[in-house]
Formats: sequence, structure tokens, C-alpha cells
Amino acid sequence: MATSVEVDVDIDIDMTPEPHSARATVLFRIRRELRGPWNPMEHRAGRCAHGPPAILRSVSSPPAAHELFVATRDRLMAAGCVAADAEADLLLASGPDAATLESWLRRREDGEPLVWIVGAMTFCGRSLRVSDGVYVPRLQTEALAQRAAAVLPDSGRALDLCTGAGAIAAHLRAEVPTAFVVGIDLDERAVACARGNGVPALVGDLADSLHADAAFDVVTAVAPYVPTDDLRLLPRDVQRHEPPLALDGGDDGLDLVRRVVADAGRVLRPGGMLLAEIGGEQDTLLRPALTDAGFADAEPWHDEDGDLRGVVARR
Repeated sequence: MATSVEVDVDIDIDMTPEPHSARATVLFRIRRELRGPWNPMEHRAGRCAHGPPAILRSVSSPPAAHELFVATRDRLMAAGCVAADAEADLLLASGPDAATLESWLRRREDGEPLVWIVGAMTFCGRSLRVSDGVYVPRLQTEALAQRAAAVLPDSGRALDLCTGAGAIAAHLRAEVPTAFVVGIDLDERAVACARGNGVPALVGDLADSLHADAAFDVVTAVAPYVPTDDLRLLPRDVQRHEPPLALDGGDDGLDLVRRVVADAGRVLRPGGMLLAEIGGEQDTLLRPALTDAGFADAEPWHDEDGDLRGVVARR
């Protein structure tokens, strides 16, 4: 039977339930995926469903609106944005007035993540708030969230380590509303953001934040897994703006992931599941840590391109 979890936090928690080297492959995936952490088609659909945005309602004619879109898109293209059309759509859909749009464009031209600028993104079909300075959830993480929701039982318990904005935890709470879900992150800004997304969240160092060993059914984690030496090879805007704490995984990218595995082995009940995001050939490197923590039946999963996305292991 699951034991109660004591948490030291002043919030109301509802207890009702193509490259070849490992480093090169991880870096290739991250460089590619950092460019698009939102679904532009969903934002297009959302804009149409609610009518023209305020900034376009103020434009005198359809040709003028088109000119505004083209001008916005062209500035984004000149700044090196690879999805300039979709970004222009989102900025125009979200901007309340011309002054705000200009401010947002300048921030984007400086490389600031678009999601920080507009303050939200779509994750697993739901709007998710993402504050300045908080790691932007990637679309490939939706697969982890969906897999975790599928194995989280009704009235079960889930722990989301390195919760960030709370994307995974928020999805679990929405999909399994009778479950108890809690997130933990070392970054106070991230924890505040996660709480804003309805996630009971704690500031702390992985499962050490829990006052006693507890029996969870599911542990999830998107810990940093970029090798330290490869951080300098990430896009310049990522190096300039994204929090290093959420990217730097140590020599082989697995320093914190190994700690996640050890903590999960301690707090999962027998038969409980760990789902962690990794890449490249890190599943092979992680096997000894999984074995030492008492995990069996560890299986990686891959995307449609054959890239490693994560590992799921049973306690």
C-alpha cells in the first residue's frame, strides 16, 4: 500500500486520487528540436476560432493586414527564424497592439524563445503557461507524458522530477484526475510556473525533497542530458537565453539522469514505472545505473525517424 507523502510546502495539495556517436546524436536532436516547441497549426486554429486578434482588428483593410503579416514574417526570416510564417501568425494572434508587437519582435530578433515572449504554448493539446527563464518544454516530451498517463492507475501516485513548467505533471493531472501528482524542481522560477499551471510543486533536489520514502506508481523526468562539452555547440540563442541548469548533463550527459534513476528506485513501489527522456545511445550508458537501482524490463522508445527519445523501466 502506498504510504503518505509529507511535503514541506505552503500550498494546497489535493490528495484525492543520423549522426553516429552518442554525443553527436543527442546534439543533433536538440539543435533540431529547440527550434519548434509549439504547434503553429493549433495556434492558427485557435486564432480563427476566436476571431481576428486585436492587433488585426485595428488594421483598416485586408491588404493592410496582409502587409503587416508580411513585414512581421520578413523580420523574423531576417533574424534566422526557420518557422517565420508560423511565428508571425502566433505573434499577430497574441499581440494586443502595435507597440507590444514591436517589443516582441525585437525580443525575438535577439533570439529570446518565442514561448517566453507570448507566455504560453500548446502541450498535449492544452495551453501551458511558460514564464521567462523557465525551460521551454519540447514537443517530443509529449510522447513521454502520454506514455506516463497510460500507465498511471486511477487514484495512483506520480512524481515528476525536474518538472520545469509542469508540462508532464499537468498532463497527468488532466488525464488521470483521481491521481495524486506532484512536481519537484531545483529552480524556484520553474516551481512558481508549474504551480501557475495547476501543479502541486516543490522546490528541492530531486526526491530528497520528500520527507520520507514513499510509494509512487510512476516517476517521470526530463533531466538535462546534453554533455557539458557540447553546450558550446548549441545554437547561440539557446546558449544566450535557455537556463544552463536545464541543459547541462555533465560529461556524458547523464549525471543527473543517473541520480533520477537512483531516486526512482527508492520511491517507486514494486511494479512502478520510471519514464525518463534521453537521447543518442544513452540507453546503453544508463543500463548499469538501472540495474543497480533494481529496475528490470528497461526498454527504450524511438520516434518515427528512429531517434532515441527515452527509456521506460519497471521497478
